[in-house]
Amino acid sequence: MRILLVSDLHYTLRQLDWVLSVAGDYDLVVVAGDVLDIASGVEPDAQIVVALEYLSRLADRGAVVACSGNHDLTARNQFDERAANWLEAAGSSGVIVDGAHLATEDLLVTVCTWWDGPLTRDAIDAQLAADAALLGDRQWLWAYHGPPDASPTSWTGSRHYGDEALSAWIGQYHPDLVLCGHVHESPFKPGGSWFDQIGSTTVFNAGRQNGAVPTHIEVDTTSRTARWSSAEGVEELSLSGDG
Repeated sequence: MRILLVSDLHYTLRQLDWVLSVAGDYDLVVVAGDVLDIASGVEPDAQIVVALEYLSRLADRGAVVACSGNHDLTARNQFDERAANWLEAAGSSGVIVDGAHLATEDLLVTVCTWWDGPLTRDAIDAQLAADAALLGDRQWLWAYHGPPDASPTSWTGSRHYGDEALSAWIGQYHPDLVLCGHVHESPFKPGGSWFDQIGSTTVFNAGRQNGAVPTHIEVDTTSRTARWSSAEGVEELSLSGDG
């Protein structure tokens, strides 16, 4: 399976246009949070209308998963914690969103919410436990906006800005791949990286750049390779431990 990872598009329409233009080249597109931008001059409700249209068009081209990020939290959920309730509408367009999963013969994709309180975090814990029971012989991929703490994928250049809960879940469940974002600088800073290996789990964070083409990662689960592309060039990684 060929997977495209993008994250932190932050309502950059040129970048959304690019993702739409290439989506048909992949078996799965993963949008790992922060489609919206709270610093934008465009009102959140207007951003949501546009974002939902893009996600719907992506779903017309193939399989798409989209998890929420911190910029996407515009309402409150059943626990009275901040949440991206608007993503539920993308689910009606065929996008696999927060709290859901995508199961194929070879792959199980778990789509995790950006948690902003302990009850939402507990719901993710329950979601992972339920999906673990469904895994079987499949590879397990998580879409989760934040990277783990104490990882080069969460390094800002001066501090780690990762998620301790994610690190604990990785230690408990050992997924094959975690596709994330959130820390824009990680791939570009000394000591940071677009990937990390935590036991048997590979973590990816594409980072963020300005311009028409977002930083992005292509993962091929069949050939076990990954490629990170940015304005600084292309880097490749073997997921088989020999490259």
